[in-house]
Amino acid sequence: MLIPSIQKTLSELSDLLSQLSKDDYTCPCFGLSNATIGEHTRHIIEMFQCLENQYEGGIVNYDDRKRDYQIQTDTEFAKQTIVSVINQLDRPNKSLKLQQIVDGEELLIDTNYDRELLYNLEHCIHHQALIKVAVLQNDAITIDANFGVARSTIEYRKQCAQ
Repeated sequence: MLIPSIQKTLSELSDLLSQLSKDDYTCPCFGLSNATIGEHTRHIIEMFQCLENQYEGGIVNYDDRKRDYQIQTDTEFAKQTIVSVINQLDRPNKSLKLQQIVDGEELLIDTNYDRELLYNLEHCIHHQALIKVAVLQNDAITIDANFGVARSTIEYRKQCAQ
């Protein structure tokens, strides 16, 4: 269930990118502290790439990202990269270490692949909610009402509607 949820969420992002002009994608948005949709998209993609690229070594450090400018400026490249991420998700669960430097101190925290996939899904949805702030300013772009909404919130809303 986790991987299909990630695939669906990333596909929704890719579908949105198909509707955006270069200006839509790269224009700073006041409501996002002048960040762009492209910057948020790059951040989402690169978090998944960190997990995938560091899986074999067993230590995941999300600060060790490439920060690929092309992802944040070229929607076609971003969509291709999303497809690549989706195609690499299905790996066996295994123990990992999460590495983070906090206030100059290195932390190594026990985790596992499935837990980090879940983290990345929630992180992705959070950034999609931010992207939605920028998108809603453009009447020409259509997105699903649940874009950027946590799965638990969607389920809760369904229960309330019954």
